[in-house]
Amino acid sequence: MGDCIFCKIIAGDIPSNKVHEDELVYAFRDINPQAPVHILVAPKEHMKDMAECATRADDLAGHIMKVCVKIAENEGLVNGFRLVTNKGEDGRQSVGHLHVHILGGGQLSEKMG
Repeated sequence: MGDCIFCKIIAGDIPSNKVHEDELVYAFRDINPQAPVHILVAPKEHMKDMAECATRADDLAGHIMKVCVKIAENEGLVNGFRLVTNKGEDGRQSVGHLHVHILGGGQLSEKMG
């Protein structure tokens, strides 16, 4: 997608603070962190949201979750972390490219939003 900011980040057209990259996903630090550790994990292939990802025959969704857990461990989030993905306007999805937020580095609010 030519106008997708995450596609541009993944392609290297927009700089990012990369945390992880493999053949399927790209992970980078959020530029507006909502927690001491705030990392975004996005598939390299453009897809709108987790609902679209879930329709695939492969296990991309499972791979994304495994990568999130690996990153959380590498970041030292031993006391816990939160994974969040948003869908659509009511879900407050601000970028139309599937991404999972890894939030941690201290006790998070009980409030989700």
